[in-house]
Amino acid sequence: MLAQGIRSHRRWIVLALIALVALALAPVFLAPFHIRVAQLFLFSAALAVAWTILGGFAGYWSFGHTAFIGLGAFVAALVETSFQIKPAGLNFVVGMLAGTGACAVLAALLAYPILRLRGIYFAIAMLGVSQVLGELNNNVDAFKGSLGIVLPQIAPAHVEPQAFYYYLFLIAGVLTLGAAFAVKVTRLGHGLLAIREDEDTARMLGVPTERYKTAAFVLSAVLTGMLGIIYAHALGYITSGSVYRTDFSLNVMVYALLGGIGTLAGPILGAGIMVVLTQMVLGRLLDTHMFVTGALLVAIVMLAPRGILGYVAPLLRWRKDGASP
Repeated sequence: MLAQGIRSHRRWIVLALIALVALALAPVFLAPFHIRVAQLFLFSAALAVAWTILGGFAGYWSFGHTAFIGLGAFVAALVETSFQIKPAGLNFVVGMLAGTGACAVLAALLAYPILRLRGIYFAIAMLGVSQVLGELNNNVDAFKGSLGIVLPQIAPAHVEPQAFYYYLFLIAGVLTLGAAFAVKVTRLGHGLLAIREDEDTARMLGVPTERYKTAAFVLSAVLTGMLGIIYAHALGYITSGSVYRTDFSLNVMVYALLGGIGTLAGPILGAGIMVVLTQMVLGRLLDTHMFVTGALLVAIVMLAPRGILGYVAPLLRWRKDGASP
């Protein structure tokens, strides 16, 4: 089924490979500020794609995915600063395994009770999870959330740090997109789509809804935790407030809605538009920044309610037999 999915999305895969080559060469030509903006784009796009596995494919919108960003970041930071394994690269790998493992365990434990909720109830429950974790992290001394943690430097001495973290975000983004694509074109993705359309009917037709939802939830959490760990290292110093941020969860939904919910290219497109708008176009309009951004979002949603991709793709006639990117 995966091979069939690859064949049916050949054009999008070719485009993705071309984009990957361009992104890999970008730091050679970009100024330091633009590299930072590109980092933010890669981080935001990958987060939106990871969220899409659960929110876009299965229709379970999470308002609290920041819980996994914060959990992954702090577990990795505590492990790395406690053990300080040499060399630094191995220490980072151990921290990454610990942080993503903690996200997988939390998601697996939460799956049974929380995935029984639907719609706004699930969304608000996830928001509650992120708030609880943030408060625990901030008030329990062992987590050092209020004092903060200085993360070990992992960039090699001969490599410019901004470029190093750029490529780290790029690798993580490729892994996230590849995992989401594999889900989308396999039996799991078709089952999640059936759940999104009508979960009760899907269950009656033999779709193992609980198992599929749990798999999507855990995978989305692990990918989000991985991105949170890289983000923490890029910051160099983290507190509860720097990683347990509600705006992360809200932003990924905006990216997905703007570009096209339930697709893979849509969240990437939405993230690119919003990062460019907020960081480069409207960044100097301090007094009217939020107003102009909100007005543009409302206009785009009204003109393209299915997202930009849902409006543009049929015009380009790139969708074959109803397949979407």
